Amino acid sequence: MAAIEVRDVYKEYQRDSQRIPVLSGLTLEVAEGDYVALMGPSGSGKTTLLNLVGGIDQPSRGRVVVHGTDIAGLGGRALAQWRSRHIGFIFQLYNLIPVLTALQNVELPLLLHRMSGAERKKRARTALELVGLGDRLGHYPRQLSGGQEQRVAIARALVSDPAVLLADEPTGDLDRKSAEEVLVLLERLNREYKKTILMVTHDPHAAERASRMVHLDKGVLS
Repeated sequence: MAAIEVRDVYKEYQRDSQRIPVLSGLTLEVAEGDYVALMGPSGSGKTTLLNLVGGIDQPSRGRVVVHGTDIAGLGGRALAQWRSRHIGFIFQLYNLIPVLTALQNVELPLLLHRMSGAERKKRARTALELVGLGDRLGHYPRQLSGGQEQRVAIARALVSDPAVLLADEPTGDLDRKSAEEVLVLLERLNREYKKTILMVTHDPHAAERASRMVHLDKGVLS
């Protein structure tokens, strides 16, 4: 079964009276449990593609189907709820809230779900233990290294147990040692927990950890 199906997708942005094409008839299929690295130069449409798959943006034309759901048919609250259950986002900049502890940051996505505060804490603690930060629950982002902050961000992406992880340059802001730790963690999530991963990266070393590599240039896959 395909976890992600992008079919003949076009994406254009309007700038004043000018239309800016970003994706041009793009088709991509990612099987359930696959780990795909998406490479390409800046401005080639990689982040746009992730945003379409994650339901943050909509295609100008074409279909995006994730786990059997045509997400163009969703809107508003239904789309937000679908995203919170099925998609985990990992960004280059960790986007942690500085005044919240690691545990509180990881709990945030669960506020969209109906569950008790005790259940939220339990699931957040489990996610942090999974990424090797069970001893940092009460630490604030300023008390963590860059690599630890990214692992908190990965725990936050995992806490809802999504089927698909979308990673946008997850090692781009890390030193080599921290980047390696994050790559090992992503590989483990794919192999042991069968998470489908679509990762944007400029780093050939990071891309080599994926099971498949695709290249995007000027809105076209090769």
